Amino acid sequence: MIGSLTLDQLRVLVTIADLGSFSATGRRLQRAQSAISQSVASLERAQGVTLFDRSGHRPRLTEVGLALVGQARLVLASASRFEAVAAGTREGIEAELAVAIDPLVPTAPLIESLRALRDAFPHLPVSFSTEGLRGAERRLRRGEAALAFCLLLPAVPEDLVALPLLGARLLPVAAPSHPLAQLGRAATRADIEEHVQLVLSDPSATEGPNYGVISSKIWRFVDLGRRLDFLLAGLGWCRMPEDLVAPFLKDGRLAMLRIDEELAAKAGTLTVYAAHMRDRPLGRAGRWLLNDLQNRVEMSLSAAVR
Repeated sequence: MIGSLTLDQLRVLVTIADLGSFSATGRRLQRAQSAISQSVASLERAQGVTLFDRSGHRPRLTEVGLALVGQARLVLASASRFEAVAAGTREGIEAELAVAIDPLVPTAPLIESLRALRDAFPHLPVSFSTEGLRGAERRLRRGEAALAFCLLLPAVPEDLVALPLLGARLLPVAAPSHPLAQLGRAATRADIEEHVQLVLSDPSATEGPNYGVISSKIWRFVDLGRRLDFLLAGLGWCRMPEDLVAPFLKDGRLAMLRIDEELAAKAGTLTVYAAHMRDRPLGRAGRWLLNDLQNRVEMSLSAAVR
C-alpha cells in the first residue's frame, strides 16, 4: 500500500483504460465485475476524484482520470523494476552497476558491450561516468564505481585487481600549419622543447608525474575534447589516441609528426586495464560485462591479424 493507494487499485485502473470496460477487466484479472467496480469506487473515494464518466453505455475516463492513468502506469512500472532488482540481487546480480572510464580509453568496444549488457540484464540500473585522467581509479577507491576502465601508471596498485584489456596507441600529432609538422624530418628533443605540448593532466594532482612530457612549455587540460580544440587550432602538439584522431588525419586537419626514435619509443602504446578493488569482487553483471568485452576485443584483434 502507498498511503491510501494499493498497487492493485492502480492495476485495475490501467486495465480498464486499456480494455475499455469493467467487464473485460474482470475477465482479464479473473474477478467479478462487481469487485472491479468496488475497487474503482474505493479509489475514487480515497482520492476525492471521479475517474470515470458512467453516464454512457461504457465508462469513459474523465479529464482527471486520463491524467491519473498516466501516473498509475509510471507507479506500476517503477514497482515492477523494484521487484526485478530485488529478484536480481537474490540471484547475485548487482542492485546497480557503476562504471567509470578514463579519457584515453577507446570507447567503441565498450559501447557495444554496454548495449549487450542492457539486453542481457534489462532491469539492471547502470550508471556510467567519464573522468579526467586517473578519475576512474579514484571513483573505485571512493566506492563510487564497481568497475573502471583506466590506465594505471606507473604500475598496477596492489589493492586493485586489474586485467590488461587492450592497448591505447597514442600518436604524436599537430595541425598541418604547426612548425613541427613542417620540419620535413624527424623532430629532435631540441626541436620539440621550443613548442607548447598540450598535456592531459590529473585534475586532483597537477604537480604529479608527467608521463610522456617532452616539451618544457606545457599547457594542461583536464578535458580531452578541449585539448583537441586547441590542437586543431594549431596552438600546440600532443600525443592523442589513434581512434580519436584518425578522422582528422584522414581529412587533413591534423598531421602525424615524425619524432626522433628515442623519444617516440617513450610514447608507444599504453595498456588499458579493467579494474576493481580487490576487496570488492564484481557481481554477476559486472563479470558478464567484463567477459563480453574481453571476447569482443579478442575477436577484433583476430580480425585485424587476418
